[in-house]
Amino acid sequence: MRIVFMGTPDFAVQSLNALVTAGHDVAAVITQPDRPKGRGNKLAFPEVKTRALELGLPVHQPLKVKDESFLELLRGYAPDVIVVVAYGRILPESVLELPPYGCINVHGSLLPAYRGAAPIQRAVFDGCTQSGVTIMQMDAGMDTGDMLLQGSLPITAEDTSGTMFEKLAVLGGQLLTEALEQLQQGTIQRQKQQEEAATYAARILKEDEQIHWDWTANQIFCQIRALSPAPGAYTMWNGQRLKIWKSRLNDTHTDQKPGTIVEIGKEYLLVQTGQGCLEITELQPAGKKAMPAKAFCNGTGIAAGICLGEDHE
Repeated sequence: MRIVFMGTPDFAVQSLNALVTAGHDVAAVITQPDRPKGRGNKLAFPEVKTRALELGLPVHQPLKVKDESFLELLRGYAPDVIVVVAYGRILPESVLELPPYGCINVHGSLLPAYRGAAPIQRAVFDGCTQSGVTIMQMDAGMDTGDMLLQGSLPITAEDTSGTMFEKLAVLGGQLLTEALEQLQQGTIQRQKQQEEAATYAARILKEDEQIHWDWTANQIFCQIRALSPAPGAYTMWNGQRLKIWKSRLNDTHTDQKPGTIVEIGKEYLLVQTGQGCLEITELQPAGKKAMPAKAFCNGTGIAAGICLGEDHE
């Protein structure tokens, strides 16, 4: 099929690779404009642009997608279908209706659950044990179109948002090529979403990053995993942010105040939560690199009885 591909982050790269490997004619790639990145604030290519240039594909980075000039650009490529994977902008109906097969989206959840911007992170944050990918026919709503194909994967206790992004990106590419083949053959089975089962996955906000020690140990454990590898969950200590990157659940419970360091173990800090304790195994003090709990304890002299999270900005 002749395809225009629209995507921006690394999650979309696997789908682009899958289309090329399957022999589809990717006529052009549409991605977001280059953005400042890193401490130097230098302009950086979106990951999809980098891969598209490696593949020798034409790349366009429109500032607006509702202009007539963008519509004319798409018409010029005469795509059979537009594939959209985490592009990052809402497309007007004029674009959705342009190709004969419409616009197909690769969404990182088992719709109708977790519609919206952060389905993978929110699923981990909420403690879900399963996630997946839905190939969806796009309509004017927010992830409300007919489902074409779905596949699921477990979320294990070792998974973070980062590992789930990688796994689901691969699954998304596989399902995308399957769905396009079935579309072309006319064998695809469309399924309407059940609105009553729909949930929304809002973007991760700054307030989501702060650890509330009165939550249960499992809730905090999921929060830490959901915010890894970015932006990271944090607590306050000595008037500064202390990021927590890795933790383990512990059934121990004491009568101490949530946030209190109960024990300094050989490889962890045991912290009381609202229910149960959490072993903190990797931390990052402000201005320093992430380090094992043992190195942090040796370098700071932090002791049992100290309560984390009591300092506020």
